[in-house]
Amino acid sequence: MSTEVVDPKMLDRYECQACGYVYEPVKGDDKQNISAGTAFDSLPINWRCPVCGARTKQFKSIGPLGTPSGFRENLGYGLGVNSLTPGQKNILIFGALALAVLFFLSLYGLR
Repeated sequence: MSTEVVDPKMLDRYECQACGYVYEPVKGDDKQNISAGTAFDSLPINWRCPVCGARTKQFKSIGPLGTPSGFRENLGYGLGVNSLTPGQKNILIFGALALAVLFFLSLYGLR
């Protein structure tokens, strides 16, 4: 059984500050024939954002997929909510909204 070591940089995603496009090295860029597994630092000099055409200088590392969003210093605050991933926060928010709607609709049964 072989254990493959993955470079942590390969897990980082890079977001275009101009339009919000996210480049993921694991997926590559099909539109510009960048194969999967191409690190952001290894992109060709002439590579541009496929959405808005911005250069690589306009991109910022946003970390691996599924990591908590926000500043690392603030992850310990907020009753533990700050350490949730964006997907978990969405489930919490929309789940609470769904419960509130169900509670509101149940008030019609009090007649």
